Amino acid sequence: MSYSSISGPIIETHEASGIVYLCLNQPDRHNALSPEMIAALHAAFVRLGDDPDCRLVCLKATPADKQEAGNQTAVGSFCAGGDLLWMRQQIDAPRARRMAEAATLANLLRVMNRFPKPLLGAVDGNAFGGGIGVMAVCDEVLATDNLIFGLTETRLGLIPATISPYVVARIGAAAARALFMSARRFDSQTAYRIGLVTSLVPASDFASATKAMIAPYLATSPSAMQAAKGLIGRLTPAIDDAVIDMTIAALADCWEHPDAGEGVDAFFAKRPPSWAKPAADQ
Repeated sequence: MSYSSISGPIIETHEASGIVYLCLNQPDRHNALSPEMIAALHAAFVRLGDDPDCRLVCLKATPADKQEAGNQTAVGSFCAGGDLLWMRQQIDAPRARRMAEAATLANLLRVMNRFPKPLLGAVDGNAFGGGIGVMAVCDEVLATDNLIFGLTETRLGLIPATISPYVVARIGAAAARALFMSARRFDSQTAYRIGLVTSLVPASDFASATKAMIAPYLATSPSAMQAAKGLIGRLTPAIDDAVIDMTIAALADCWEHPDAGEGVDAFFAKRPPSWAKPAADQ
């Protein structure tokens, strides 16, 4: 028997097998990481980490409307990253507030990365910025083969700061060098090649493939799975509090540069920022 509950911007569904689905559920805002979304996810992962009835968590999303006018293949959003209205509020905020706000996402990613049970991602919508960070802390990520991704922060005069330890650990420095600085968008096939995504399926097979991804975890010892995940954590470079604090400070530094204010203002004004140059002039 399964049951579902709604906690603000997420839907939480428990199944008798011990599977818990956490669904980002603000499609009208492209499931952006608003303060409310961050708080709801943080509370859920802390609670589920201690819940003996939770065997694993599968993170998914309610994508924004896929049926755009005249386009039956349009793709919605898994997570559009940081909430841009929140970003706009940081332009005039004092440094202490900026760091405190940045720490909320950093702390969520830390909790997710250290979640003691399997954390699986089922992605059937586009993801940008912080959405890539959420994917990076999953143990396994299934995605459809028709998506677009991007670490687009530098287009706003910012950097992918608090997500960077997890994204670099996931895709490696070589891919991060190209994607962090250029802010270029990339497709599902590239996401698979660099290791952000574990497996790709056609959109029509997504539901059955999600069940197939989960199935092996139901045949294994819950305690052994947790011990195995803990072992991997001890064998890989630690993302400790000092690293996380450094990324928070790096983001605050970026907010203090005029490029950040110009980039965010330009986005809302739907114009190129002053420092953007036409490709022909480069």
